[in-house]
Amino acid sequence: MARGRITRLTVCDVRFPTSLAHHGSDAMHPDPDYSAAYVTIETDASDGLKGYGLTFTLGKGTEVVVCAVNALSVHVVNKDLDEIISNFRGFYRQLTSDGQLRWIGPEKGAVHLATAAILNAVWDLWAKQEGKPLWKLLVDMDPKQLLSCIDFRYITDALTEEEAYTILQNGLVGKKEREEQMLKHGYPAYTTSCAWLGYSDQQLKQLCTEALKDGWTRFKVKVGADLQDDIRRCKLVREMIGPENILMLDANQRWEVEEAIQWVAKLAEFQPLWIEEPTSPDDILGHATISKALAPLGIGVATGEQCHNRVIFKQLLQARALSFVQVDSCRLGSVNENLSVLLMAKKFQIPVCPHAGGVGLCELVQHLIIFDYISVSSNLKNRMCEYVDHLHEHFKNPVTIKNASYIPPQAAGYSNEMKEESVRKYQFPQGEVWQKLLSEHKMQLQ
Repeated sequence: MARGRITRLTVCDVRFPTSLAHHGSDAMHPDPDYSAAYVTIETDASDGLKGYGLTFTLGKGTEVVVCAVNALSVHVVNKDLDEIISNFRGFYRQLTSDGQLRWIGPEKGAVHLATAAILNAVWDLWAKQEGKPLWKLLVDMDPKQLLSCIDFRYITDALTEEEAYTILQNGLVGKKEREEQMLKHGYPAYTTSCAWLGYSDQQLKQLCTEALKDGWTRFKVKVGADLQDDIRRCKLVREMIGPENILMLDANQRWEVEEAIQWVAKLAEFQPLWIEEPTSPDDILGHATISKALAPLGIGVATGEQCHNRVIFKQLLQARALSFVQVDSCRLGSVNENLSVLLMAKKFQIPVCPHAGGVGLCELVQHLIIFDYISVSSNLKNRMCEYVDHLHEHFKNPVTIKNASYIPPQAAGYSNEMKEESVRKYQFPQGEVWQKLLSEHKMQLQ
């Protein structure tokens, strides 16, 4: 198959004004506008297929990521797709090792977000050319080919390529049965959509009631702004969902280390499974201290949505600083880097429960977690994938949730192609929605 040469890369700034209804609000991000730097790559192949990729942002700052995508495009345009795929590790390293752009990373921040958007588009195009959804492309891949996509630099003290190969070889046993199980039942999910911090009690009650009727049994509550308010809201949610269902907490990096321990101890009566992002995402030793202190209370620590790269995950695992790994399909360097974290989590026997709170993240991360179960972890104990019910209508192949589970997508690609009408309406600032909002609420939204 002639995959073609990449002839064009374009990127646009797409923003949805979710801040107007407090969707996505938490203790550190009270007014997020769910947004994306949205990449399209085209080739000269006769099939006419395009690859689409995105990286998730919160509104202001998306223009910086767009600039970073354009800066990295020199490494992409005129590249032969066959050459990329045959040396994907090398291509990944080329993007992350640009001698000048690397200085404002390396492998973190806006440049790494841009890397994710570009590589997500490459993976989308590859899967489309193979006629498979991304998860199936990964599941069907030979272990050696899969490992050739991963850059093991800086993590061999935690996971060698040989150890990763053994994990994938062991994952071949029972793989067919696990794939059939996923196709029949899907991957268990939890909802964050009921208890954003900016929601009123009435809205919270209504959303919990509706979620319970729809079969949801796992609920996450945003906390961290005010202790007494957290106690009241957690009490309300626990009473709504009952003692048999699962409750998680998310502080979005709000606290100091000792403050986190004291605060969560006062919420322990509501029996949360975990506290998510209790402190700075860069504080490995702080997470380890919190994890050790909360363990006697039966509360785990979860983090990862703002972990810069595989190296931070390596240290969190080595320090036993977390109980749940929360990979993100856009924070890390696309599928390539996420694969390395899934394999490390398997070696350290820590369950993966991905982050998916944002536009397009559910569409993307479902592929990673389904692959993880079929080919890597072979385990569903204490494992679930986040789900939020916002903005799926803007995607050509939105997620399918059935019985509070992700049903494996069947359309070829990585599921992150947006509808052209949505891109046109919500492109910032020239889209018609933003032109209207900016004229009506100029001081509030700019």
